[in-house]
Amino acid sequence: MPIATVNPADGRTVEVFDPLDEAGVEARLARAQSAFESWRLSAFPQRTELMHRAAELLEKSNEEIARTMTLEMGKPLAQARAEAAKCAKSMHWYADHAQALLADEHPAAADISDSGGASAFVRYRPLGPVLAVMPWNFPFWQVIRFAAPALMAGNVGLLKHASNVPRTALALEELFARAGFPQGCFQTLLIPSRAVEAVIRDERVTAVTLTGSEGAGRAVARVAGDEVKKTVLELGGSDPFLVLPSADVRAAVAKAVTARVQNNGQSCIAAKRFIVHTDVYDQFLAGFTARMRDLVVGDPMADATEVGPIATEQGRTDLEELVSDAVRHGASVTCGGERPDDPALTDGWYYLPTVLTGITPRMKIHHDEAFGPVATVYRAADLDEAVAIANDSPFGLSSNVWTRDETDRERCVRDLRAGGVFFNGMTASHPAFPFGGIKRSGYGRELSGHGIREFCNITTVWSGS
Repeated sequence: MPIATVNPADGRTVEVFDPLDEAGVEARLARAQSAFESWRLSAFPQRTELMHRAAELLEKSNEEIARTMTLEMGKPLAQARAEAAKCAKSMHWYADHAQALLADEHPAAADISDSGGASAFVRYRPLGPVLAVMPWNFPFWQVIRFAAPALMAGNVGLLKHASNVPRTALALEELFARAGFPQGCFQTLLIPSRAVEAVIRDERVTAVTLTGSEGAGRAVARVAGDEVKKTVLELGGSDPFLVLPSADVRAAVAKAVTARVQNNGQSCIAAKRFIVHTDVYDQFLAGFTARMRDLVVGDPMADATEVGPIATEQGRTDLEELVSDAVRHGASVTCGGERPDDPALTDGWYYLPTVLTGITPRMKIHHDEAFGPVATVYRAADLDEAVAIANDSPFGLSSNVWTRDETDRERCVRDLRAGGVFFNGMTASHPAFPFGGIKRSGYGRELSGHGIREFCNITTVWSGS
């Protein structure tokens, strides 16, 4: 596959990049190892200053970065601006909190009272060069939520970004360089997917983090496991969105639309399966269908656009096949289900916001992730059935529940099999809270103290009397 910027709004190739050859990769690996040996000894005030500076540079270049993201993967420009702003805020957050998150931990004296007067504490030490294999859908945010904590912990980063966002990948490297991070602290590897295995196996690479598809996660985990290297995986998701009888249905409808079509529906944590109690099903479906039908589909650079193109032609084909399979097996389309008929959109990879009902386990979309603006709506007789439908998925990234009933809330926290439960809102990520899933959505956590410690050597330091 070529490493190229292809505009999904019109299918045209904007720029093609030459991938690194073996010598180029070797030079960057050597530079990463050299940088780590000095960066790991840097003091927190230095790391803090540089991370704040990088965040400020990102804030100043927000429009340029946003347009690069939109050009390469098609998200509406307003959402790209918001993504860049979120990255800057998270960088500031880690700059301010990393030292406290990684402070030495001292157990209570009583816990080691039988050790003959010994003292002990826990120290978090960096591991080394960490390879990040990242996707195109949030091309800045996915990287920053790894890079900010990793660099603040004293690690250095190597980025293998998705091959359709090379300009963004290079912009990330440039950002940290402009901020004054030492050479080699953060580098982009413009390499094809087939070259990733050799990088993982290189002894200088100490760990790997991947956000992406289940297939990519399996491949990376297999190689890293063979090399006995730490991995963190954030894979696919097919998040449930439960609407129960006590919910504010109008508010739930409004948030459901945003939760499904954010980033053109191409988000692992987007709500995809809408499971609605029979008492409010008709009201929810009518409102949800009307709002999905009214969304403005068009040029992602236009301010009025709410849904842009699918990022790749193959991605749209995959989405169309899921919808076609569902219809063949009896699903009903209440809106969408096809490409737009606007001649101005013919050359781009657009697909109309779609709502499907009558979903059964025979349909692929019941278990597969729909990576685009396609929603499935289920009718549930009661909370038991709603939870059962929600858990009938190979994924477990996050979940959304709309209810005012405290008993329902406790039941959902107890029984929903996911890495997060969000009430009366939509799933979101924030640097202060851990992010990640279970089942085939991956393992490990990003963000918060949990995330920054994933790539640390958690060291027990013991001293006798």
